[in-house]
Amino acid sequence: MIKKAALLVLLIPLLIFAWNISPVQAVDGLVVTGNSAEVDFPAGIIFRLSAQSDAEINDIRLHYMVVRMSHAQVISEVHVDFEPDTAIETEWFWDMRKTGGLPPGSGMEYWWTVTDAQGSRVQTEVVEVRVEDRRHDWQSLTTGKVTLYWYEGDDSFVRELMTTAHQVLLRLAADTGVVLENAVKIYIYANQQALLESMIFPQEWTGGVAFTRYGIIAVSISPGRAEWGNRVIAHELTHLVIHQMNFNPYGGLPTWLDEGLAMYAEGEAEPSFADLLVDKAREDELISVRSLASPFSAYAEESILAYAQSYSLVKYLIDNYGQEKMYELLCEFKEGSGYDVALLKVYGFDMDGLNGLWRDYITASIEESQPALEEKPHVWVLFALIVGACLLVLVIIVLWYYGRLGLYRG
Repeated sequence: MIKKAALLVLLIPLLIFAWNISPVQAVDGLVVTGNSAEVDFPAGIIFRLSAQSDAEINDIRLHYMVVRMSHAQVISEVHVDFEPDTAIETEWFWDMRKTGGLPPGSGMEYWWTVTDAQGSRVQTEVVEVRVEDRRHDWQSLTTGKVTLYWYEGDDSFVRELMTTAHQVLLRLAADTGVVLENAVKIYIYANQQALLESMIFPQEWTGGVAFTRYGIIAVSISPGRAEWGNRVIAHELTHLVIHQMNFNPYGGLPTWLDEGLAMYAEGEAEPSFADLLVDKAREDELISVRSLASPFSAYAEESILAYAQSYSLVKYLIDNYGQEKMYELLCEFKEGSGYDVALLKVYGFDMDGLNGLWRDYITASIEESQPALEEKPHVWVLFALIVGACLLVLVIIVLWYYGRLGLYRG
């Protein structure tokens, strides 16, 4: 029993490491003796190779391909520097701080080609590498096509988020006709700092991000912030679902539609967004729909206004023209139609036409609420009159009382 236990102890680390080692291969005296990849998340991946040959090895190349949604198979090739010899050990570090990182849960494939001075050439088998953030002890829950990964919080916490995710999918289907096509992974970091540390040069305000081509979402949700968690899950999941449906080699969605749908999926907009929209409409400082088709401003107030308008635009289209028209619009974009062409074909107006109709809609909404606002001063006047009358009656009573006691002399 002791020998069997010891054997198991030796096998466990070998099994853990076996996933990223390919079989030894040889051709005409040229042998690849070692081949491995080590993930240093999120900084990069270290690829290591050892080989020997009867002749001097003079060329080593690493080939790799990232697994993601793509319209063409893109293979990267690295010509590895080393000193030619009959026996070599070399490595190459894919520094993602220079190229951009990969999200947790993503994958890539790689293989080597090794050539010696006699022209013998070995190509190793393709090896798949899983890019995981192993700094946390992840748990997982899968329901349908959605898998949640988390490391802080109890079952009720993650089940609430899972319920939100599926409610969002149902609402998207009802409001836009779009459904989730491929499986999605959602990584829930316990705080914003942990999320930022999982990314390469992130924006400091990032609270969630959808890696749409990978089918992966990473968000910051602490167990005590359920309301925030529900909103960020809804927002980022909508981005991912819409981009899965709309994936094409021609172009993307106008920013106002992309962000507007994501905000619409969150539910009713926060009052501050509506207040800002009303203020800017009265001051005639709304951003044009054509401008909102481009990336939003980096300035806080302009960016908030852009999000508020995007939500209102999407709500206007869905409320007034229905789910079928929104689905037709998204299908037009999938086929590569331009922004104006798609709107004209589905709704009969372009971005400038939408801009005019929507502004009229906002103006009418403000005018409808105006009488209620104007009634407030009359209520205050009535209140003041009542208070004044009460004070007058009180003064008369006091004067009468003191007069009876003979304390008042006119």
